[in-house]
Amino acid sequence: MRSQITPTYIKYGFMIAILVLTLCACTILTGAPWNTPTPAAPVQSAATPDGASWNTPTPAAPVQATATPVAPLPPAVDTPVELMPELPTAVNPFASPTPDAPHNLPEIRTEPVEYTVQGGDTMGKIAQNFDVTIAEIVKENGVNPAAMQVGQKLTIPVHPPSPSGPAFKIIPDSEAVYSPGSVDFDVGRFIADQNGYLADYAEWVEDQKLTSSQIVQRVAEEYSANPRLLLAVLEYQSGWVTQPIPDTKTLQYPVGFEKAGWKGLYYQLSWAADTLNRGYYLWRVNGENTWRLADETIIPISPAINAGTAAVQQMFALIKGQAEWEEAVSENGVYATYNTLFGFPFSRAVEPLIPAGLTQPILQLPFEIGEVWNFTGGPHTAWGENSPWAALDFAPPGNQVGCVTSNAWVAAMGDGPVVRAELGQVIQDIDINGAPADGLEQTGWVVFYMHIETRDRVEPGAYLYAGDRIGHPSCEGGHTTGTHTHVARRYNGEWISADRDLPFVMDGWVSSGASSEYDGTLSKDGITIVAYEGRDETSKIQR
Repeated sequence: MRSQITPTYIKYGFMIAILVLTLCACTILTGAPWNTPTPAAPVQSAATPDGASWNTPTPAAPVQATATPVAPLPPAVDTPVELMPELPTAVNPFASPTPDAPHNLPEIRTEPVEYTVQGGDTMGKIAQNFDVTIAEIVKENGVNPAAMQVGQKLTIPVHPPSPSGPAFKIIPDSEAVYSPGSVDFDVGRFIADQNGYLADYAEWVEDQKLTSSQIVQRVAEEYSANPRLLLAVLEYQSGWVTQPIPDTKTLQYPVGFEKAGWKGLYYQLSWAADTLNRGYYLWRVNGENTWRLADETIIPISPAINAGTAAVQQMFALIKGQAEWEEAVSENGVYATYNTLFGFPFSRAVEPLIPAGLTQPILQLPFEIGEVWNFTGGPHTAWGENSPWAALDFAPPGNQVGCVTSNAWVAAMGDGPVVRAELGQVIQDIDINGAPADGLEQTGWVVFYMHIETRDRVEPGAYLYAGDRIGHPSCEGGHTTGTHTHVARRYNGEWISADRDLPFVMDGWVSSGASSEYDGTLSKDGITIVAYEGRDETSKIQR
């Protein structure tokens, strides 16, 4: 079944390999049982942890967080930092060294256009799609938003020109994603050393009680987001990292996204990581030209920023009005907080994060020789709503539908050690051209396997050769509508799209996307297999 994700910010016909921010619901459709819905937003449910349903891969039924002290952590070794930014010097100027040529962004519309109202439209959605405000559409057309009808013709005016947003670079790209620069960062030790509110904080996530450091680490790994940036955002918004007694107004929504169902550290950081990903990957594909702020201000994006900076600008655009947004993305905002907590951000830059001419290592299809599987999901989000369309889905042999036990085996796509195996996930570091992998998921190529059943699942630390058994496909690890496996790739912590410059290539089958998520093909030697959300002869594939 396909996840029904209602977009609220699609503006270009080619559409970038990324989903929109709006919360979504997963709807079961007849004959489409194997796609992996991957919304970041928690789907509201009355289920308890014992019988809960989950989203893929974030939990579906949010457990409301309570600041619950846990066993005392080791005493701080260093004096907690004072929030004063490091001053610029000749070797540490505010002007960052990140090399990123100005981007060729989509042109901003300069002429009115006519639009025909479609089913499912709202005035707000139309305004977002065309970079105008609701008030501007109402004024132009004299229409009541509540009385808008399908088929109605609207004239969409041009939003008045406004100055470009700031070109100040906040962080390098490698400090936005779970990159090689994060290898030496001990989240737990850092939090303990600050001796702030975060140090003794814990909350229930699904059916587990997690400490703050476990939550930060989990979100960083799930979204492939940099834990230092998550902590800097949290500190800037709430002071939780360094202040023993933060403002009580921040206790439910410490990142500032105040929406029901998103209370607590895990959901707040998950939202932050997902929206940071949105800005980051939009920028990677020149897919956005304006930010819409929380007060409806529309600001053209400076073409001179980098992807890491775009990530921060986008996240704060969703929760700040213009004055507060401009402060947050200036040298006195998150940059200063990061600089105080961790030092000059660009001193940690790994550049280029994605080298020119990068090629994928040799990979094979994720199942055993001779077995016939179904290609059930073309390029779609790897995790959450806003990662690129980096993932593909495959369903095991058999005629049963829904979440059923399968004895088929998911097989390793390449050679390398298993880094993590938990919560339905297996992360494998991939050897390159005979050179052994380092066993770190932040460096080089890794393959992400999702919905791997606990039964018979490979253990962390195991070394796998291509074709070795990983585990059985299942519905574990998040909300899904049928037994299958979901695979994606990362390089240096960055999700790699399956439908752009580096397509998935497995046993010679090359992935390609379409205009809609989950649609796509695999092609080899003149043969094309089309993804289909169910059992169909045309979607069968074997090694």
